[in-house]
Amino acid sequence: MSELLSYFQSQRQSMVDLLTALCHFETPTLGKEHVDKMGEYMEAQFRQLGASSVTRIPQVNVGDLLVAKWNENAPGKPIMFLIHIDTVWPLGTLAERPVRIDDDGRLFGPGAIDMKGGITVTLSAIRGLVERGEMPNRPIWVMMTTDEEVGSIYSHDPIEEYAKQCGLVLVMEPATIDEALKTMRKGIATYRLDIEGLPSHAGNAPEKGINSIIEFAQQAMKLRDWNDYKRGITISVTMVEGGSATNVIPAKTVGHVDTRAMTVADWQETYDRMMALEPMVPGAKLKVSMINGHKPMERNETMVRSFAQCKAIGEAYGFTVREDMSGGGSDGNTVAALGIPVLDGLGPQGDGLHALHEHVVLNSLPRRSTLLAAMLKDWDFNK
Repeated sequence: MSELLSYFQSQRQSMVDLLTALCHFETPTLGKEHVDKMGEYMEAQFRQLGASSVTRIPQVNVGDLLVAKWNENAPGKPIMFLIHIDTVWPLGTLAERPVRIDDDGRLFGPGAIDMKGGITVTLSAIRGLVERGEMPNRPIWVMMTTDEEVGSIYSHDPIEEYAKQCGLVLVMEPATIDEALKTMRKGIATYRLDIEGLPSHAGNAPEKGINSIIEFAQQAMKLRDWNDYKRGITISVTMVEGGSATNVIPAKTVGHVDTRAMTVADWQETYDRMMALEPMVPGAKLKVSMINGHKPMERNETMVRSFAQCKAIGEAYGFTVREDMSGGGSDGNTVAALGIPVLDGLGPQGDGLHALHEHVVLNSLPRRSTLLAAMLKDWDFNK
């Protein structure tokens, strides 16, 4: 066992205490006042850990973003942690499901694995290096966002702005249930179809109407045929609303479509096809808009090299680092699309994202903190 791993194992209870404290902040994405309370706590943590600067990026609709920097004037490109403090859970969830630890050493609580566990190991890794006098002379940044759970609508541009300045971005989304990193993520895009027909009385003059639901149904059948599961392309109609009364030919229908793709080329092909849709019912009008999207995080040559170095660093400190893929998107997709080296799923082991059994495996906290601290010390941008 490496001395660094032994150190972080000795800090396990401190990490449990920190994770518990973080879980006691209820941070639903659109509850700005509540999210900002945790933001204030995070700013205090950054300053306590000796950040040379903490920049606040004010937001109106969601919590303010923060960027903390250590050694910001040191030579070389920064390594940046990317974390988010918002969760999917509404206010009051904590009272219904208080934080608890079971006999198997799993901490349950709203937001525990997504991603307050990732925040815990980020802060713990930096704290360990500071306390041991081993903070490397390189720029280290932490970017804290507040709207990841709604697609990073407001933080997308700031993420791109800061990521472009970095040599490596570490996305602190949770590891897989087997504690693997995520070196491939599907691209995702959500589209809205607005269909306009013409109302008419369903009994007296149905032939004079233009049925927007029929138009949508034909589009839905067409989209279904675009699925290509072997290539990892999925097109799923997920929501639809239309009509105004049971005796009126429906004039308006709105549908939502979820699309996923494994490669940037396939994502772009799907985008082009969606945006080129034309009405099929004579007289109907169709408008297609992409309301959010992330291009895929591909397991390309850059990803392969980055993971190989991460794996080697882990082995040097006494444990095996594995990789896997995810069908969901994250801010890692945004960074990867820029061509910036990125590793995702560096948070702790656990399960139950967005589910009632959400939990963190506490024994993974020292391992993940060790890996992060070692990467900050030993990462070589020339490999």
